[in-house]
Amino acid sequence: LNPFTFFKCLPFCCFRMLTRTPSVVAQVFLLLSIVLVIAIAVIQINQQQILSPGLKYGIVLDAGSSRTTVYVYEWPAEKENDTGVVSQTFKCNVKGPGISSYESNPGALAKPFDDCLNKVKERIPVHLHKNTSVYLGATAGMRLLRLQNETAANEVLASIQNYFRAQPFEFRGAQIITGPEEGVYGWITANYLMGNFLERNLWRTWVRPYRKETMGALDLGGASTQISFILEDSQENFKSTLQVKLYGYNYNVYTHSFQCYGRDEAEKRLLVLLLQKSNTSSNVDNPCYPQNYNTALTMKYFSGSLCTQSLRPANYYPNQLVNFRGTGDPGRCQEMVSLLFNFTACRDREDCPFDGIHQPKVKGHFVAFSGFYYTINALNLSGHFSLADFNSSMWFFCSQSWAQLQFMLPKFEEIYARSYCFSAHFIYYLLVHGYNFDAETWPQIHFQKEVGNSSIAWSLGYMLSLTNMIPAEGKLIQLPLKPSLFAGLLVFLTATALLCLLFLVYLGIVSRNRKNINHVEHVFIPQ
Repeated sequence: LNPFTFFKCLPFCCFRMLTRTPSVVAQVFLLLSIVLVIAIAVIQINQQQILSPGLKYGIVLDAGSSRTTVYVYEWPAEKENDTGVVSQTFKCNVKGPGISSYESNPGALAKPFDDCLNKVKERIPVHLHKNTSVYLGATAGMRLLRLQNETAANEVLASIQNYFRAQPFEFRGAQIITGPEEGVYGWITANYLMGNFLERNLWRTWVRPYRKETMGALDLGGASTQISFILEDSQENFKSTLQVKLYGYNYNVYTHSFQCYGRDEAEKRLLVLLLQKSNTSSNVDNPCYPQNYNTALTMKYFSGSLCTQSLRPANYYPNQLVNFRGTGDPGRCQEMVSLLFNFTACRDREDCPFDGIHQPKVKGHFVAFSGFYYTINALNLSGHFSLADFNSSMWFFCSQSWAQLQFMLPKFEEIYARSYCFSAHFIYYLLVHGYNFDAETWPQIHFQKEVGNSSIAWSLGYMLSLTNMIPAEGKLIQLPLKPSLFAGLLVFLTATALLCLLFLVYLGIVSRNRKNINHVEHVFIPQ
């Protein structure tokens, strides 16, 4: 090897070694920059999280004939197929009687609401108070008052409106709902809580249950009772049929409300009948009251109602006291209860159980709540059971003395305890002779108070229906990276890639020029 050639090639070799390392580094950085830009863009697009815009709240006041109950419901601001996914979060019973009892002093009904409303304010975040709607629905007690004294009914509703105008919530008005509305709202509640409209699938999304049938609903209030169920034949034409749309599906629901067949009003009619059949107007035997129980009631208490107006005695004195003495005779009690039903109006027609009302044949499973549940619970029964078990429990309960009942009932309150025997017989006649349930279909009735933490009551169905009128808010999108950080990384990585590319181009040009120079020098090397 020529020493002169060796020393001439040495700088070129060193240069190639020095330039190769930066070139490799630049290529690595260029490749990493490109990969990172693509990866961050893909993650930012595909891994975005859709956040709920939060919860909405609604307050429903169930103004029944005997008391008012306040329910608080919440649901996501975005809705599922036009109906909110609603759940009950709070319940409070207003102290005192139902609002219809304040007909002579409507100004006094506002104060009892304070205790429950203060608790509601604590449950709902303060910043949402002004956007939380309040609805008051009055049922059969106010329906009767409006028929009896429309001016008094309007004054009661006006007093409620004045009270809620001073509250931080958005009051949407107080209205008297119709009997069919009360019935169908109860049906919606029962089926919603039973999961017959929606259920979560394996992917935690809401879907309509596959081939799941709805349940009928039986509601027993203080002044009326309701029955609601899907018609067996969609071609059947009954006047009491309502079309309901929930979660994108239509349902044809038969529903009827029997005014004056609520537990309290029915018992008042019984007391008037007992007074009519008694030899004296001051002391009357009541076979439905427990043995050795005595109470004095004013004539206005049981004869002052619109439901007993036609039975009112000629010598009616509202403040006159009548003493009722319990005899605990279940046979006689059942005989008297049967007189409360007008079975002759139907003239033996199969589709007309009582009071001249046409009703399709009951089918499928039913859930019985409100007064039905409380009476069954007092008889120490629960869920579903045979008609024979119900009859034996009823007969045993009605044979007990007043002293014995105080040890039998889990919660003893005089006004309810004295009337459970009557309620049991009334339920028997209503379901068996009124709605035509028999020994075979009776076990398909499930007596239930609530599902989970939610009460079975018309108020939840009311809230579900009202959410169709409440606009859903848009969904909020949360990205994995903040927009400013995402933009900064893209600029930085893109700039790095461009610099690496320019550097590689520069190295390529320098390397090419160096090769040309060495080639020229090699040509002129002396041999």
